[in-house]
Amino acid sequence: MKNKKITVGKWCLHGLLAIGSFLMVFPFLWTIGSSLKNMTQIFAIPPVWFPNPIVWQNYLDSLQAMPFGRAYWNSFYITIIVVVSQLFTGSMAAYAFAKLKFKGSEALFLLFLATMMIPKQVTMIPLYLIMDKLGWLNTHLPLIIPGALFNAFAVFLLRQFIRGIPKELEEAAVMDGASIPRIYWSVILPLIKPALAAMTIFIFMGTYNNFMDALIYLSTPERFTVPLLLNNFKGLYVTNWSYMMAGATISVIPIILVYLFAQRYIIEGITLTGIKG
Repeated sequence: MKNKKITVGKWCLHGLLAIGSFLMVFPFLWTIGSSLKNMTQIFAIPPVWFPNPIVWQNYLDSLQAMPFGRAYWNSFYITIIVVVSQLFTGSMAAYAFAKLKFKGSEALFLLFLATMMIPKQVTMIPLYLIMDKLGWLNTHLPLIIPGALFNAFAVFLLRQFIRGIPKELEEAAVMDGASIPRIYWSVILPLIKPALAAMTIFIFMGTYNNFMDALIYLSTPERFTVPLLLNNFKGLYVTNWSYMMAGATISVIPIILVYLFAQRYIIEGITLTGIKG
């Protein structure tokens, strides 16, 4: 009887998880379906669940209507620079906070983490004025420099991981004559690869999908990123939803590929980070 109750409980739990999973993935499935419909089918009542006929031409027309090739290049090179820079600066700061004890280190770290609680809306106007004074408006520098130099969440996550590395490894390296930069490069970095891989995915998705900063700082279509270019499908009076859905489906492919390639690192990195320190 007890085993039967456990089985029923598991089935109920699996059913709830299946329903929750469907609700989470439904908007994406609707986007894909809408990208293969014409405008009449998209707004039909009752809803047309499956496109008939399938309009593959939406994808070709979407790519030809906007300079997606240029936008993809802009998004990719900005994302790669930010990812590499954040992993480098974040891991160095995390190592300093985790292993290098100095006066006021804990207070400085708490102050550093407190910046995560500042809403982006508070810093939006001051940052815009700074970028204007620097002459960086309508360039990619405002999308690269702030993100490349500062990420409190990455520092926190990597610090928790580094704190779990045995101190004996550092002591052995010191006895062999290794300096602090050498320890960081040859001992710490190889041991935090799972955490670095997990952070790579988070930073990649956040930077690639960054719409607000691109909207604020960019004004020339040749400099637009993919999210901002998709917004151009919204006209003043009419929005071509078929083209927009096709473009959105195309734009999400790189994120899906990166996630599928490195999903095991996300789970491993978060799990290890959560139990360390």
